[in-house]
Parts: sequence; structure tokens; C-alpha cells
Amino acid sequence: MIGTDRLVLRPAVDADRDAIAQLNAHPEVGAWLGGVRSRAESDAFVDRVQAHDLEHGFGFWVVERQADNRVIGMTGVWWVPPEMDMPNTVEIGWRFHPDAWGQGYATEAAKAALAYGFETLKLPEIIAFTARTNLASQAVMRRIGMAHEPARDFDHPGLAQDHPLRQHVVFVARPA
Repeated sequence: MIGTDRLVLRPAVDADRDAIAQLNAHPEVGAWLGGVRSRAESDAFVDRVQAHDLEHGFGFWVVERQADNRVIGMTGVWWVPPEMDMPNTVEIGWRFHPDAWGQGYATEAAKAALAYGFETLKLPEIIAFTARTNLASQAVMRRIGMAHEPARDFDHPGLAQDHPLRQHVVFVARPA
């Protein structure tokens, strides 16, 4: 568990499945995930998140707001899945409920996850990637000290050639 001034980052437990399903089914969140996720898809995602955490001791964590103990999103660092063809690469990412957007929660949580990756896991670099059009996530990447590395940009293999989110940008952070 990681605490910040306003948040708690912790592994997902089965009691979080409803909140995560609501997050993954929200149309504004789904707009950046290539579509909303059904309950079954969301539960499969939680299964993968929990399995990664058990296997590696870190992963994509639930973000809970301390003021009301509400799950407002997820963030963390985890190994990029094999289908992305980025072997031995750790990624940082986040998704938050739109009610929590614009309040600095993504930046606060991502800074904590990035620090964990460098200070605890001793990683040499952490990447983040998002759709070229997702300027809000790119702004978070810049606020947490990541830099765009255009040579590593790619077309997402899980999206159709004509999908508007197919083109992805890659940002990188390295320990200070």
C-alpha cells in the first residue's frame, strides 16, 4: 500500500470489482480505452491485475480517495503484456472516473507509482503510452517528469488500421 497526501494506492481486491466495473463502463473513460468494457471484460481485467500483482509483487493498483474511501481510479506500474512486443519493459498508466478529473489525482497517484518503480523496484526506466490524441494523459506524463521519445511511437496492435486511437505516443522516465 502507498499513501499520498490525499490518496491510497493498493492492490485490487474482489470487493473493488463493482467500482472498477463502473469505471471501465463509463463512456468518457471508454473513449480512451477503445470502448467501454462489459462487466465480464472488467472482471477479466481485474483477474489479470490481481494475477500480475501476485506473480510480481507490484502492478496496477486501485486508487482510493482518503477523504471518503471512494475508489476513484487505478494507477500503477506493471510489465507491458507480451502482445505489445516490448520485452522487459515496465509501463505506468492510470484511469480515473470523470468525477475525479481535473483535481490533480492522476498526477498525484502517478508520481507515487513512478517513485515506487524507481525507489523500490530499482527500474532503469518506465514508459507510458497513450493515443496521440489523448492530450490530458500526455499532460500528466509531462507533469510527472516523463519525456516524449518519438522514435518509440507506434501503432497499437490491438486496434484496427482505421481506428482513431491506433497511433500511440511513448513517454519515458528514468531515475534522477
